[in-house]
Amino acid sequence: MALAISTTNLVKNFDGKNAVNGISLDVHQGEIFGILGPNGAGKTTFLRMLATLTKVTSGSASIFGTDLTKDGAKVRNFIGLTGQYASVDEELTGMENMIIFGQLNGLSKKEAKKRGLELLKQFSLTEAKDKSISAFSGGMRRRLDLAVSLITKPPLIFLDEPTTGLDPRTCGEMWKTIRELVKGGSTIVLTTQYLDEADQLADRIAIIDHGSVIAQGTPSDLKNILGETTFELSLIESSQIKQAKEMIEQKFNIEVIVLPEFATLSIKVTDTKIMTQILLLLETEHIAINEFETRKPTLDEVFLELTGK
Repeated sequence: MALAISTTNLVKNFDGKNAVNGISLDVHQGEIFGILGPNGAGKTTFLRMLATLTKVTSGSASIFGTDLTKDGAKVRNFIGLTGQYASVDEELTGMENMIIFGQLNGLSKKEAKKRGLELLKQFSLTEAKDKSISAFSGGMRRRLDLAVSLITKPPLIFLDEPTTGLDPRTCGEMWKTIRELVKGGSTIVLTTQYLDEADQLADRIAIIDHGSVIAQGTPSDLKNILGETTFELSLIESSQIKQAKEMIEQKFNIEVIVLPEFATLSIKVTDTKIMTQILLLLETEHIAINEFETRKPTLDEVFLELTGK
């Protein structure tokens, strides 16, 4: 598969300290690539280097085969960037912002207006095109911010925490928009502090901590890193919880967590055969089970295990 981004040992140093510490990764054309990490992990700095907004200290990176350290001007023609904070002018209308951004990117006023109308329609902002941005809701501002970054139809779009501060409904609308952009042929790289967002949207994910990639793969790949399955059993008689917990811990030498409000035992197992053995043990001891279920680790659990944060 053709690459949109390829980086090798990319480093950014500030005052003798590496904010980005030798990141090597590839992003395929047409995918949504998520970047996760604790605050201060280097996510935004990494994105700013790829967008040619921050100079690379060492290492190499290419965007659609173009070396960004040697031909930043050409690279900028390939990309659109939406940051954590709106870049639009509060005093202007939605349409005026579209025209200004279009002209700043080399379009004539006529071309910018035509493209602006297309994007305002695409992002359901046509009715608000003549309103001042100061009258926009948070979700409307975020959609407009994304719209102006697409004024030149860039094939690669960087989204730095695009849904931070948005309500669940508006987040859902942004997710839909992001998926539609990819269907239209765009490649998306997004940073997010919401792990469920990365799980829902991203084809592949890199987890960054202290400026380095500590894990990467599909959401499913990452969930398999821990090698654990959570086995939960709810008992018919809550009075038997303590007995069941002690029996299982003694027999199998594993930790059993009690969820008393649900009369449930929660057990992390690495060998799924143990689950059958636990069920047989409880049956032998006449401890009746109401129901049981298994689940793989969540992305949140993997993130916490890998970063400790």
